[in-house]
Amino acid sequence: MARRAANNPRQMRSKTCGCPLCVEHYPPAEHGERKKRRDCLGSWQARYRDPTGDQKARNFTKEDGGKTAADAFLDKTRTAVRERTYLDPTRGEITLGAWWKEWWPGHEPEKTTTRNRKLSSWTVHIEPKWGRRKLISIRSTEVQAWMRTDVKGYATQVKVRELFRALMRDAVQDDRIVKNPLAGVALTTSPVAKHPDDLKPPTEEQYAEIREAIPIWYRPLVDFTHETGLRWSEVSGLRGCYLDLEEGTADVRHIIVDDTGTLLRQAMPKTVAGYRTVPLTTRAVEAASLMLERLPASLETTAVNDGLCPDEVVFRGPKAGESRKWHGKPVQMDSLLRGPNFRRRVWIPAIKEVGLARLIKNPETGREEYWPRFHDYRHALASRLHKAGVSEKDTQLMLGQERGGRVTWIYTHGSEDSAATLRAALEAGTGRHLRAVS
Repeated sequence: MARRAANNPRQMRSKTCGCPLCVEHYPPAEHGERKKRRDCLGSWQARYRDPTGDQKARNFTKEDGGKTAADAFLDKTRTAVRERTYLDPTRGEITLGAWWKEWWPGHEPEKTTTRNRKLSSWTVHIEPKWGRRKLISIRSTEVQAWMRTDVKGYATQVKVRELFRALMRDAVQDDRIVKNPLAGVALTTSPVAKHPDDLKPPTEEQYAEIREAIPIWYRPLVDFTHETGLRWSEVSGLRGCYLDLEEGTADVRHIIVDDTGTLLRQAMPKTVAGYRTVPLTTRAVEAASLMLERLPASLETTAVNDGLCPDEVVFRGPKAGESRKWHGKPVQMDSLLRGPNFRRRVWIPAIKEVGLARLIKNPETGREEYWPRFHDYRHALASRLHKAGVSEKDTQLMLGQERGGRVTWIYTHGSEDSAATLRAALEAGTGRHLRAVS
């Protein structure tokens, strides 16, 4: 075993010190006259080898504790190397932004919507505040205060904390910091309870009024969604090869998602339960048949990697197949339906026309959205099935939910005559007589 150096830690010579050793090392003629001293002002250098065998050093000035601090540092570092708990201090000097560039390629989600959500949490919330901070400088109390003052809304806090915590957790695993400063950070807000009127979907009479205000071309789309409860990505991505009008079924296999303005074809629905076969009512079959009469869809079965293949999609816009000039060249329009465009140009004008539109403002974030939403067709369908006595499991399979319990507390709502139904049920038991039991 190699013998330890006798001069470790050692005192470094200083150009500003006037002790004999420093004057000898840095002559006054070259480095200026200095006041003579007996004790040296130079810092003490502690030298050690990390677990890889590379020699490293750290200097301690008189203000840092000098030789005493250097000896203590050597004892602590040698013990950490021997017990394999040593962390290279320089690895924690990396900024969070630089660490993100290393971390993200290995953790980028495959699902477009999940990837966009995480990128939004990073670029909007985490990076502006913490991107230039070194990992070792991030403290739990700072993050907790930032969470309270700058991150608004319960859902936003959940997503931001989840991503930030994963970043710092993997920094610990990568031997950059000792502990995760996000481990004890708590959410500072709770979910805001929405008014029951904002959660309940429109009545069937109100939906009939909305349908009459919808442009004729899009009525088959709303009729089909009303009868099937498909999500927007599912109904806008439904393909002719997965539609069987004779059997009255529609297979949900591929969807279309919006990747910051670019439509992408995706094989995976929201959950694994999204892969399902949906039964079609007579009205749904008529809606799909009417759409296919106007704009036939190819029955070819293609793979996701083949691209959007818009000619296979059942529900498209009225300009499908037309061509227009783009940078001087004719381009054929796919007319695939985009959620924001449909909501802004078709749905919101329709609900305003019939007088149902109502702006709902989130008190935490200040965001506004119109009630009713197109997505409320799913809620209305679940409530209809519940009222008809369909089991929760069958409703779950119809809507493509992983857990049946979510169908009850998210999608089902009380009927319009629920008060009368409850009163009748309560009064039915008032005629019973109490009897004594021993």
